[in-house]
Amino acid sequence: MIISKLIRIIRHKIVSAEKYARSVGVKVGKNCLIATKHFSTEPYLITIGDNCQITYGVHFHTHGGAHVARRQIPQFDVFGKIHVKDWAYIGSTSHIMPGVTIGEGSLIAAGSIVTRSVPDGEVWGGVPARRICSVEEYIDRNKPYNLDSKYMSFEEKKKLLLSLSDDKFIKK
Repeated sequence: MIISKLIRIIRHKIVSAEKYARSVGVKVGKNCLIATKHFSTEPYLITIGDNCQITYGVHFHTHGGAHVARRQIPQFDVFGKIHVKDWAYIGSTSHIMPGVTIGEGSLIAAGSIVTRSVPDGEVWGGVPARRICSVEEYIDRNKPYNLDSKYMSFEEKKKLLLSLSDDKFIKK
C-alpha cells in the first residue's frame, strides 16, 4: 500500500503530463499536447482524441455530489464518462464535468465550467459554459490579428512581437 502510494506520487511529480495521463488509464490519442495532471479518481473513464490540446490546470471530474445521497443510500455513487473528440482545445483552469463530450474541433475558453456536451466546431466559455460562437466565426473575427508565428523560434517571435504597432494586437 505504501509502496504503491509512493510510486503514484513519484510518477505524478516526474513524468510528463501526457505520460502521466496514459499511466493512470486515460485513453489518449496521437499528437496531443497535455499540460494537466487532474484526471479525477476514475481516469479510465476519460478519452481524449487525436490532435487535442489540454492546457494547464484543466480538471476532469468523472463523479460528484454523491455524498449528500449517502445519508439515505449509504453506497450511492454516480459516474459519467468524458470524451474529448479530435482537434479539441480546452483552455487553462477549465473544469469538465461528468458525462460531458467536447465536440470535434471545439474550443473551450479558459476558466470555463463545462456542464453540458459541446457540439462539434463550437466555441464555449463561462460559468457555466455556454455557446459563444462557431469556430468559423472565431477564426473570421481573429484573422486581422493573425501573425503566422506558430513555427518561429522564441527569439524570432519575440523580435516580431516587439516590432509591431498596437493595432496588430487583440484589444478587449
